[in-house]
Amino acid sequence: MSATEFFDPNCRRCPRLADYLDHSRETYPDYHCAPVPSFGDPSPRLLIVGLAPGMHGANRTGRPFTGDHAGVILYRTLHQYGFASAPESEINDELSLPGARITNAVKCVPPGNKPIGAEINECNTFLAAELAALKRPVVVLALGGIAHRAVIRSLGLRQADYAFGHAAEHGPEDGVTLVDSYHCSRYNTNTRRLTEDMFGGIFARIREILAEMA
Repeated sequence: MSATEFFDPNCRRCPRLADYLDHSRETYPDYHCAPVPSFGDPSPRLLIVGLAPGMHGANRTGRPFTGDHAGVILYRTLHQYGFASAPESEINDELSLPGARITNAVKCVPPGNKPIGAEINECNTFLAAELAALKRPVVVLALGGIAHRAVIRSLGLRQADYAFGHAAEHGPEDGVTLVDSYHCSRYNTNTRRLTEDMFGGIFARIREILAEMA
């Protein structure tokens, strides 16, 4: 099943986001400026869930985490741990993510990189469909608290039963292991809340979990 089936390329469900895309398209006519589809393996053992496209990242390139600071760290780490064919993601390259796929809790770029609750909830139907279609067993990596809560919501579970924490592991559903990480944003890495060694440790642990599942 293609990852593009888990989103609507013409979605305008969220008025604020739709208006922001229209404005962005006028300002940056060469940008993607539309909902961003998932990218990677159609049958992944690892699904990475981010927050939303960045204005000059995925909103420009049309590929999750491509063209911004967070993506530099993410793709380099994916390559280091065998989940990417190259350490960089560029428009129109031949990059593949064997065993992994990247998606977002919100498919459209939000003003100030901050989606509101109604937008996160509206877009959750797409994430729920994507998660439901995944072959079990699978690891889901949530990058940040919003992504974590979006995953829990998409599985129809109580937020109070699954607290977000860096390197926390959860078993929200049979065959699903949810792993949390601080988001690899510029702010988190510049403040050292998240270091590359910490981020690498998350993927090393994911490799261990996947080996146990084999």
